[in-house]
Amino acid sequence: MTTTQNRYMTLEEYLNYDDGTDTRYELVNGELVEMPSESDLNNVIAIFLLAEFLKFVPPRLLRRGTEVVVTGHRATSRVPDLLVLSEEAAAALTNSKRSILLPDMPPPTLVVEVVSPGKENEERDYRYKRSEYAARGISEYWIIDPHQAQITILTLIAGFYEQTVLQASDRLSSTIFPHLELTVNQVLQPS
Repeated sequence: MTTTQNRYMTLEEYLNYDDGTDTRYELVNGELVEMPSESDLNNVIAIFLLAEFLKFVPPRLLRRGTEVVVTGHRATSRVPDLLVLSEEAAAALTNSKRSILLPDMPPPTLVVEVVSPGKENEERDYRYKRSEYAARGISEYWIIDPHQAQITILTLIAGFYEQTVLQASDRLSSTIFPHLELTVNQVLQPS
């Protein structure tokens, strides 16, 4: 991940930014940060979960590549690996020119992040996004970590996340998907 400039951008500047390339960016505390390509494993895990979630929710409530504006010191917009939306959030995105949940829109119900290799990525997913997503009011946040062979499920209770760390044959426990019958191994090693 590389910061591409030294001056701070507002959310409005970010929303209007176009460098003429297909480069993906996040806005992190007002700084434009280039997002590296996802690993193949990260993509496979996200697609596997998307297919599993389709057993419980209609396609209109699932998103990949949708941005979420969160609270930060300065303007911050994240691009999670997978989102589950509420009906209200999906309705708010209807006819949008850009797939982004702005601060005045309902938050997603669930955010899934698949941790990429590297200390910087771990810190971003486990620390910064945890507080940003809690402040945004996102009911559940899953951190899928293939490198530590674990899944952390964070459930929002009274404004703070309570954490459950699962490994190996532990079954995922989700308030959003109470009937989900998946183990950590099934998610980390999708067939």
